[in-house]
Amino acid sequence: MILPIEFYQKNTLELARDLLGCLLVKETNEGTTAGYIVETEAYMGPSDRAAHSFGGRRTKRTEIMYSEAGHIYTYQMHTHTLVNVVSSGTDKPEAILIRAVEPHTGIELMKERRGLTDLKKLTSGPGKLTKALGITMNDYGGLFTEPPLYIAAGISPEHISSGPRIGIGNSGEAKDYPWRFWITGNPYVSK
Repeated sequence: MILPIEFYQKNTLELARDLLGCLLVKETNEGTTAGYIVETEAYMGPSDRAAHSFGGRRTKRTEIMYSEAGHIYTYQMHTHTLVNVVSSGTDKPEAILIRAVEPHTGIELMKERRGLTDLKKLTSGPGKLTKALGITMNDYGGLFTEPPLYIAAGISPEHISSGPRIGIGNSGEAKDYPWRFWITGNPYVSK
């Protein structure tokens, strides 16, 4: 069951936790792949030094962050595409990075795309999961409520952990905010 737009209409930190256990699904001509979201990171807009919209920055790349919650924000980092859920609401440019998923559907296709057989390494990072699922910059601006890239109901995590976000060492005090969330003990959480 694809989650309705109302699911996204909540506080960004709450949504970052509520996404855990949901099923991220991507349909392509090669087949459908999906994984349970096991790790997220929240980025809290203009006041968050680690957010792309820090200080009210508004560029062609970040424009979708100013849209309603539930939109897809993809961007390139090095050679990887990363995928985010736009959150908070129109003109409140906040987003949640999907950092890791637990493979569920289309695992052979994921292995082929990644050139790997080790299940634990397939999707245990934000660039790994987009390559495995076939998420590209072409997904930018879509809604997570409709194919080809959508989020569906999944499982309810027993325990959720939180801690500092990863890879944002140059963002002052923001590097210490406990806005990364993960399913406690899940082997697919990024290292």
